[in-house]
Amino acid sequence: MGYKITNIYVITTVAVIGGALFGFDIASMSAILGTQQYKCAFNQTGMKDGKCGGPTSSTQGGISAAMPGGSWVGALASGFVTDYLGRRGAIQVGAVIWCIGSAIVCSSFGIPQLVVGRFINGLSVGILSAQVPVYVAELAQPSKRGQVVGAQQWAITWGILIMFYISYGCSFIEGNAAWRTPWGVQMVPAALLFGLVFVLPESPRWLAKKERWEEAHEVLATVHAKGDYNAPFVQTEMHEIREMVEFERSNKDASYLDLFKGNMIYRTHIGVFTQIWSQLTGMNVMMLYITYVFGMAGLTGNSNLVASSIQYVINVVMTILALVFIDRWGRRTPLLVGSTLMMTFMFANAGIMATYGRPAPPGGLDNVPEQSWDLSDAQSAAKGVIACTYLFVASYAPTWGPVSWIYPPELYPLRLRGKAVALSTSSNWIFNFALSYFVPPAFENIQWKVYIVFGVFCLAMTIHVFFAFPETAGKTLEEVETMFTTPGLRPWKTKVQYQHVRMLEQGAIQTDKAADIRAEEGTHIEKNASALPE
Repeated sequence: MGYKITNIYVITTVAVIGGALFGFDIASMSAILGTQQYKCAFNQTGMKDGKCGGPTSSTQGGISAAMPGGSWVGALASGFVTDYLGRRGAIQVGAVIWCIGSAIVCSSFGIPQLVVGRFINGLSVGILSAQVPVYVAELAQPSKRGQVVGAQQWAITWGILIMFYISYGCSFIEGNAAWRTPWGVQMVPAALLFGLVFVLPESPRWLAKKERWEEAHEVLATVHAKGDYNAPFVQTEMHEIREMVEFERSNKDASYLDLFKGNMIYRTHIGVFTQIWSQLTGMNVMMLYITYVFGMAGLTGNSNLVASSIQYVINVVMTILALVFIDRWGRRTPLLVGSTLMMTFMFANAGIMATYGRPAPPGGLDNVPEQSWDLSDAQSAAKGVIACTYLFVASYAPTWGPVSWIYPPELYPLRLRGKAVALSTSSNWIFNFALSYFVPPAFENIQWKVYIVFGVFCLAMTIHVFFAFPETAGKTLEEVETMFTTPGLRPWKTKVQYQHVRMLEQGAIQTDKAADIRAEEGTHIEKNASALPE
């Protein structure tokens, strides 16, 4: 198959550049929308105190929402793209579309062109956010699947951090170059992604689905067993994949309607709500419009931007916890703990602002209508809002952030996985679209009560996860399928089976390393050696 990268961590590093593109968009919009250069270029509200007022709040909501609107369309379309072109082909299509959209955005001479460019960028993000998790999930060993799929979220956090500081640095440039430069620079990683995908292996499960068995076997052997075609774990995976493909062969090509038939609708609702709830935590809203929140806390100008950037650093650092421990923690526990903590900090912010704040003057603080609440006279309370915001981010980063990308690809059978994850991801983007449009006027009209809304959502998702979301960690993708098709599933009784998959994978490790592993992990593996696949 020619030269291919076979280390799963290197493969993941390349693939999740697609996730970083979403982070670029969040950070650049957040950092740019408060600058005078941007406001003057797209000014609709005239001059106030010698400064450009920028777009109206509803127009800014539309500009921000154009990207997730496009992502919704892109995510749905990705199901067809990935089934036809493969996981790698879908990623490359997304990279090309991103470059086209970025070229339109950075050359914008009016709001309509800006909206069109951001919509096209959204098409790219929709495709990549849906198919990158599928790609790495289908390549990874079960004990590493959460780790490598979770890297999608880590890439998003890095994209946010890097692009925020690029945009912040460019804010000191005079004229339109202040916002054209960062929106042009973001084409570089997409071009890099397009080129590097040529040296990545294709998903073995997609190859098997297309009856390309020799290639599928080769990919499994090179990625999981350093080229040993006869390694027990490789043989076990090939056997399970072959059984699954044979079982599904009698079915016609899967359609989106199949996701709503029979017991599949249960899994569909879990995948869809995983992505919906991840948006209704309020995290992306906090990221995109954080300058409004800190503006209400009394921060202005560069101090606002610098304080906003701290949460991006927290996001990057705290996501590392998930990458290290997520396959041992599982999926249910992080979701339940994360939503409970986020609910607490949302309600805390609402209480602080209601108790110590007051309505801002007409037109908002610093002539920003969205900054409709004033905490400037209560500095301790303002610091409390900032602290709760940072703690909220620290709660989201190792929990709902990565798990919302890890969980959906694990839920579905092979024949439906591409379209199912596309549908799940599209629900993320349609809610992202709605919230991006809703939040600016919400801050303007219901003020601190915005926090109450998201706090209630966090409470609802905690209850939903406990009763409806089963544990998928510690199982091969084929074993997850068996779990869902076995009668009597009780989500709250499902457990992480990390040692189970580690024992399976030990069969793929070369003989000269087996003794070291036994010594490191103790006699448990020795006692269960008979359970390893022959």
